[in-house]
Amino acid sequence: MSYLKMRPPTRWLMLRQTRSSALGRVRTITVNHSRPSEPAGIPPPLQGIKVLDLTRVLAGPTSTMLLADLGADVIKVEEPSRGDDTRSWYPPAAPLSPDAPEEASHLPPESAYFLAVNRNKRSITVNFKEPEGLAIVHKLVKEADVLVENFISGKLAEFGLGWDDCRKLNPRLIYASITGYGQTGPFRTAAGYDVIVEAEAGLMQITGEPDGPPCKVGVAVTDIATGLYAHGAIMAALLSRQRTGQGVWIDCNLFESQLAGLANIASNYLIAGQEGSRHGTSHPSIVPYQVFPCKDGFIMIGAGNDKQVRLNPRYVPGRYASILAHGHDSSNSSQRRSWSDPTSLRIQSSLRTRPGLRTDRSLCLSSQRRSRSTVATIG
Repeated sequence: MSYLKMRPPTRWLMLRQTRSSALGRVRTITVNHSRPSEPAGIPPPLQGIKVLDLTRVLAGPTSTMLLADLGADVIKVEEPSRGDDTRSWYPPAAPLSPDAPEEASHLPPESAYFLAVNRNKRSITVNFKEPEGLAIVHKLVKEADVLVENFISGKLAEFGLGWDDCRKLNPRLIYASITGYGQTGPFRTAAGYDVIVEAEAGLMQITGEPDGPPCKVGVAVTDIATGLYAHGAIMAALLSRQRTGQGVWIDCNLFESQLAGLANIASNYLIAGQEGSRHGTSHPSIVPYQVFPCKDGFIMIGAGNDKQVRLNPRYVPGRYASILAHGHDSSNSSQRRSWSDPTSLRIQSSLRTRPGLRTDRSLCLSSQRRSRSTVATIG
């Protein structure tokens, strides 16, 4: 049976050539993809697909990195004076390779942030505000299958690199725009920032403790989700082009991606008029489903259904233990919700004096499937 193996993260990068011009530095990077022997898989599905990457920071680079992982040849075009903003978002940063040539010794370290979403790409710096630089990018557009950009709506058109401009150069081009709020509407020219969209689109309203302020998620999840949506749309557009022979313009934005990411919370409002609220690590419909303090840290218990976990009766009130441990009727879900507070308080009281790791193992051994799927220690 054939299966897909992703290209691994870069083992090492060597700067082969650096030259300066009025357009900025042009860097050619050789990537060694050597790896231990592995079972044979299918060829990279996007091998031969050329991607012109005009994105920076996180959402756009995430989408193009995923295309590169699937075998696409991604050329990242960066601003001449400093490159992608995230190159300098350190510490932490990766040191230059000891194998790097001497002429690269003056270059600053590359941040862990930048490296996290830019593997398997080639990179150049071009000032396309100048005619000579624009000509270089136009040449790349003619040769590309996909162009991905995350400039403010309408900005690239000012330089002759908008959708209409590029479509004339390459009718088969798939042009993906990633913005904060889309190509139309009153906020089309507003910059998009993950944390602002988290607040505007409702994610912060449902994140945090019930009696605390709204909280952002610990990672820029809106940016990442938008990159995933863009990646999926590009893959679909490549399939569409096989049938039609024509390119398309993909309009992907942070705000709509985050609205889609609200999932059942948005559905609750649309169907029942029920607004989302903050529950900390607990769940409004499932019990037990939250973090509990232990003697040496915290433990997360997430029992998605009555059969999923067999909680040891030592940790729950006696009259609830049989339901939590052996219940299988769907009505037990509503019973458990009605017992949410006393059950959680009883479990919390019991676990507070127990070391997390030992409790974790004990609960896992009590699980019907004897797995870690419903219990995890934290900290």
